[in-house]
This record gives sequence, structure tokens and C-alpha cells, in this order.
Amino acid sequence: MEIRMDGRVALITGGSKGLGYAMGLKFAESGAQIALAARTEAAVTQAALTIAQTTGQRAIGYVCDVADADDLQRLHQAVTTDFERIDILVNNAGFAKAGAFETITDDEWQYDLDLKLMAAVRLSRLVLPSMKANRWGRIINMLNTLAKTPAKGSAPTSVTRAAGMALTKVLAGEGAAHNVLVNALNIGRIESDQMVRAHKASGSNDSLEAFIKAAGKSLPMGRLGYADECASLACLLCSDAGGYVSGTAINVDGNLSPAL
Repeated sequence: MEIRMDGRVALITGGSKGLGYAMGLKFAESGAQIALAARTEAAVTQAALTIAQTTGQRAIGYVCDVADADDLQRLHQAVTTDFERIDILVNNAGFAKAGAFETITDDEWQYDLDLKLMAAVRLSRLVLPSMKANRWGRIINMLNTLAKTPAKGSAPTSVTRAAGMALTKVLAGEGAAHNVLVNALNIGRIESDQMVRAHKASGSNDSLEAFIKAAGKSLPMGRLGYADECASLACLLCSDAGGYVSGTAINVDGNLSPAL
């Protein structure tokens, strides 16, 4: 089955690398125009240029700190000026932050909430009116498996991601009558930039390839997931082919999570 997204405009936060970049590339290969947002200008500009050169689709990179409400307003204004509308929003920005509960400060809690939850709240609030008016829209909230199965030492990420799952259901309920579909992807362990950082932080003498292979051995499928596998599912959900799927939180984890 060929998934097409011709004529659609997708805004993807955290789009300069990893899952965000993989989704941008996959969407563009399927015919969408792409707006990527990230904090580092050189990285997001290069990511957009590579997507445009690879696929022939229009792609633009925007500098934005999604934890900053004013930055999000400016991002929305810039993208709607350049592309005229936003059909698809992927709330992907964020990184894993975890520690012992008593050690987490108020500032750390607030930043995690602003980065992962309030960024999705604010951007969704900005794009929903036009999606409803056009009677077509897609929102994907990128979460992780801790949203369903939080463990000790997993705050603040697990708490923020659980709130993101509740947000997904609320938005899906409010968008359903307007053909605005909202879903979440609960990500497991994926070969991504986070694994590169983990490799550096570990001080391991193994190559990155060996480190990634070893990291996957204990998982149910014996390997880490690939960013392209996640991007393919997101592409399906954001296309007309996924037009009757909304209000779900799908595990993309190779059966890592014990929760459905």
C-alpha cells in the first residue's frame, strides 16, 4: 500500500535529527511539505535542506525553543505565513529526564512540563482553529512507554508523558467531529541521537555500532527499533489511509511495555 500525503503541510518539532527528522523525510517522500523546528539553527537548516534536496518537496527549518510560549507564537506565525496553513502537527521535542523523586527541583519539574506538555498544549491550541475550519487535521504527540507504565526513578519524564497521553485523549474528543484526528506514539528504545549521547556518556570503549547492538540484546525482539519504523507508522496515521484512527496511544516498542 502506498501512503500519500500530497498537498499537506506538516510541522514537526524536534525536527533536526532522530525521530523528528525521520518523520520529516518520510512525510516529504509521501508528498507533504515540511516545516521543521529545533533550537539549533545550523542543524535545523541543514535538515530541511537535505529533505528538500532528497525528495524535491519544499522544506524549511525554523529556530524555536518550544519551552518558550513566545517562541511558539512566532513559530506558528512564521509557518502559516510561509506555507499558508498547517495540516499536520507532530509534537516531538523533548528528551528523557529522570532521577530520584526527592532530588528533582521545582525548576526541573517546570522545565520538563514546559518542554514536553505545555509545548504540545500551546501548539495544538494554535493549530486547532484552522484544522477545524478546514475539516481536516492530524496531531501526533510523541510520548514514551513510561506514560503507561511509570517506574521508580522515572520522574519527571514519566509524569509529563502520562499527562501528554491524557491530553491526546482530550484533543481527540474535541477534534473528532471536525475530522481532526489526534494520536500518541509511545516510543520504546530506538536507534536515535539519544543512543549516540548515551554511548558518549557511558565512556565505553566499544564502537557505537557494538554499543547499540548490546543495548538491544535484552529487548523482546533482540534489537533496538529504527527511526524509519516509527516514521512509517506516523505517516500512516497522518494520511487519509489512517482516517478512522483517533484517540489512541500506540506502543512503538517491540513489545517492551507490559501494557497494551
